[in-house]
Amino acid sequence: MSSVLERHLAAALHSRISRGLPNDLYPTSDLALVDFTSNDYLALSKSPELKQAFLEKLQSTPDILGSGGSRLLNHNVLYEGLETRLQNFFNEGKGELEAIVFNSGQEANIGFFSCVPQRGDFIVYDLHVHASIHDGMRASKAKRFSFAHNSVQDLQKVLARLKADQPELASGSASLFVALESIYSMDGSVVPLTQVVEMVDSIFPSKNAYILVDEAHSTGLYGPQGRGLVSMLGLQDRIFARLHTFSKALSAAGG
Repeated sequence: MSSVLERHLAAALHSRISRGLPNDLYPTSDLALVDFTSNDYLALSKSPELKQAFLEKLQSTPDILGSGGSRLLNHNVLYEGLETRLQNFFNEGKGELEAIVFNSGQEANIGFFSCVPQRGDFIVYDLHVHASIHDGMRASKAKRFSFAHNSVQDLQKVLARLKADQPELASGSASLFVALESIYSMDGSVVPLTQVVEMVDSIFPSKNAYILVDEAHSTGLYGPQGRGLVSMLGLQDRIFARLHTFSKALSAAGG
């Protein structure tokens, strides 16, 4: 006789299958097929030069294995050096950008949205933002509101209504965060970022509104040397935070 847990799991699986939503793991094929589902946009994972350089770096780098514990307890020179390089790369001589590396882009989104917006703040997000942003927002103490995908007009209505209804936003005593992606992962649409920035600044001239852009699907593809859509549009100084990931076009891991 099956347990209650097994029956519940079987029912949940049957529900997914009946709705056409099964997730199956398929064996790797030996056929020379073109993969149109991969995030390996530049095919760098197939680069023998990159593989060789990676292996040589692993071989020559001391203390490469194991974290030894939390970075809060164990100083990690390797991560510190990488973050300095990223800071210099994305700064482009503009602003005072700082960088921090997470294990993945998903963890970076969860960490940011669960920690930076505070109680009494507000998050306004595009309906198509990544699930990791939703995970972070659910853990946040801030109130959250959505707007129609890529609709500057709907975003303007939401922001204007919030400013009118929330005196602390109008006075600048509370903060508002706008969550976007540069290239949305599900349909490949591009955010109208310049229009969004101009509109947000016009509604919140006191600068208590902050724009966050997840650049996971534009890293390596857009902007000078693959710095992303924000850099391509010259908006570095007007975006509060950008998330880049190594796990897609750069064929690595981390965010």
